[in-house]
Amino acid sequence: MFTGIIENLGTVTNLKRDLDNLIITIKSAIASELKIDQSVSHNGVCLTVTSIKDDVYKVTAIKETLNKSNLDSLKINDLINLERALKLGDRLDGHIVQGHVDQTAVCVDINENNGSWLYTFRYDPNIGNITIEKGSITVNGVSLTVVNSKEDTFDVAIIPFTYEHTNFKSFKIGSIVNVEFDVIGKYIAKLNELKV
Repeated sequence: MFTGIIENLGTVTNLKRDLDNLIITIKSAIASELKIDQSVSHNGVCLTVTSIKDDVYKVTAIKETLNKSNLDSLKINDLINLERALKLGDRLDGHIVQGHVDQTAVCVDINENNGSWLYTFRYDPNIGNITIEKGSITVNGVSLTVVNSKEDTFDVAIIPFTYEHTNFKSFKIGSIVNVEFDVIGKYIAKLNELKV
């Protein structure tokens, strides 16, 4: 479980195909603090650390993960948002994040607002996910509040600290991002379906 508060940015240093899997090598300041078999959120995707050497570590994304996330489009030198799993007793500064990406969305607009940024993302509502105004959402692993919730788009407002310390600064119109919708909202929607 995660909170959506990004700890560090990692840099992709190598990508290797292994059958349907993708082995991702990442350079990060937190690499030396990691342990083999530890869960780490990568752009919102929970992946297991498989090897560590100095400031570099590896994770493997399987076909299911690649199909549901933007990890299959990673390139060398791309920045990845990183967060280690929540420890019991820690403050929950973001919201409850599972690290299970629901779907991807595309960035369709970026507006700089005199010191902050408003990003608009479009997603496929036919998959069954929804947003609500002022609800929680995770974009590339970042816990955010939904603004301007519509049927197939939502906005998020980004403060300068988040812009500088996450890969939001590398987004362009057309960028594909990972989205995890609020887990509590998903359970409520499922319960409503069952009552029909």
